[in-house]
Amino acid sequence: MVESNSLQDSLDAAYRYLSYRPRSEGEIRHSLRRRGFAGEVIEKAIARLRELDLSDDLAFAQFWKDNRLTFRPKSKRLIVKELREKKVPAEIIDQVTSDIDDEAVAYRLGYNRMQALNASDYREFYRRLSNYLAYRGFDYATVKRTAAVLWQERQGY
Repeated sequence: MVESNSLQDSLDAAYRYLSYRPRSEGEIRHSLRRRGFAGEVIEKAIARLRELDLSDDLAFAQFWKDNRLTFRPKSKRLIVKELREKKVPAEIIDQVTSDIDDEAVAYRLGYNRMQALNASDYREFYRRLSNYLAYRGFDYATVKRTAAVLWQERQGY
């Protein structure tokens, strides 16, 4: 009888944890472990959440990627890093992030940022844009190409 109450308690804790935003199974497992639930109770709770379609790492990873690209765009590398930190399995991460085009994301970010870059010369423009894009996780080659394209567009070429 104690185990069923414990299972129900762990499910209640998981429901509360999931009420804020979708979570990966690894995040749910970690949260329940922190709250002191036993390993087998946690696994039973996760199995029940799967049955109810409340826990799906593929759906979570897709949600996270779409959310990041829409509201806080970052490079593929940083999105992969965030998903790893959320304990999403590597094969799911690879599947979900395979279609991210860093060049397109960097261009869109840079284009939206161009109005704020009131730099009169290329050096200042490049410095400010590259710092912004590097902070978002883009590599040097992507930053360099994006800055060159946006500078040409800004100059009207």
